[in-house]
Amino acid sequence: MSTITLTRDQKDVLVAKLQHYFNQELDQELEQFDGEFLLDFIAKEMGAHFYNQGLYDAQTVIDRRIDDIREAIYEIEQPTS
Repeated sequence: MSTITLTRDQKDVLVAKLQHYFNQELDQELEQFDGEFLLDFIAKEMGAHFYNQGLYDAQTVIDRRIDDIREAIYEIEQPTS
């Protein structure tokens, strides 16, 4: 897996969410630099867990679709006897 990279716009949105959380839930102000530092830490140390869960979720969706296709193929199968 490659390193998680975010665009500047994505980082700005996520840092704003962190700042809002800190302000509302912890009654602390989180400066832009500290927010970016925290976001980088979360991405580096925890990002793989979220990424992997996304892969597992996608695999579940694909498995369901394959099951639907198998069922559809079975339904159009022609009798042989």
